Amino acid sequence: MRVALVNPPWTFENSIYFGCRAPHLPLELGYSKALLEAAGHEALMLDAHLCGTPMGALADAVADFRPDMTVVSTAPTYLFWRCAQPELRVPREFLAALDGRGGRTVAVGPHGSATPRAALNKLGADVVVRGECEEVVARLAAAGDGFRAVPSIAFREGGEVRVTGGPAAAQFAGLPALRWPGQWIARHKHHHHRFDAEPDGPGAEVEASRGCPYTCTFCAKLDFRDAYRRRRLDLVLEEIDGLVAQGVTYVYFVDEIFLPQRPLLEALVPRPVRFGVQTRIDLWKPDMLDLLGAAGCVSIEAGVESLTEEGRAALDKRCRSTTDELAD
Repeated sequence: MRVALVNPPWTFENSIYFGCRAPHLPLELGYSKALLEAAGHEALMLDAHLCGTPMGALADAVADFRPDMTVVSTAPTYLFWRCAQPELRVPREFLAALDGRGGRTVAVGPHGSATPRAALNKLGADVVVRGECEEVVARLAAAGDGFRAVPSIAFREGGEVRVTGGPAAAQFAGLPALRWPGQWIARHKHHHHRFDAEPDGPGAEVEASRGCPYTCTFCAKLDFRDAYRRRRLDLVLEEIDGLVAQGVTYVYFVDEIFLPQRPLLEALVPRPVRFGVQTRIDLWKPDMLDLLGAAGCVSIEAGVESLTEEGRAALDKRCRSTTDELAD
């Protein structure tokens, strides 16, 4: 099967979206491409946001590929699935511009994961995927016209919307090291959440783990990227080494929660790359913080959510530290 994987040209005019608007690598599409090609399918991956491709030219490029299936994301990369823009204007515009030239159309992202019927109706896609998408996309390609039996999707049948199960959770640990086109990396000037220095080379995004073992009451992770899983260390390092060889000087770990991992940090110490993480400060001891710095970490985003112990308890933070210890 021929499959087009599309990250549309994101714009946020008049949007209440508060996330970063710079381009980031479409990790979910990268994994999907790797799994599709490993199964013998032909995959074309296009990132109109990173490459500055206009909507019409993007739709024409997909049509020229003559895909049997076209996959479009509803949020700009896994990094923003948990805080995505609320509207579906951009992927809907892409599907309208494609105008039936892309085979079966499939939408992946947090919108279809949480509200599959609404996302399906608003987008006009043939299928939406619920939950983590890379393995489901590969199953859809393998199933062909029998796609209705694939779990964790929604589609129309007889005027009704059918949903075949809850959000999917990928095996994840063995997902292959991603490889990106050189021109994409050269265009990736952004260093996400880096504040200590101006970019001195290309940036990139990487996953070392997925999900979170905590269940804070305010978090939307239950519909996607929920259970905590750790990726194989050799695959993470292979991916980072490939990025460094392409000139990348900074990577941002999109992990929901970057837990202390001594083997990973020790492996990063000699590598010429800096990085940023999202974590919980109460999970780190002074010696591990020292190792985190020695490994090259220059940016830490650590949510506390409340200044009081009572507030953190009400949010079910299960925080291990007192307010004074957190401040220290």
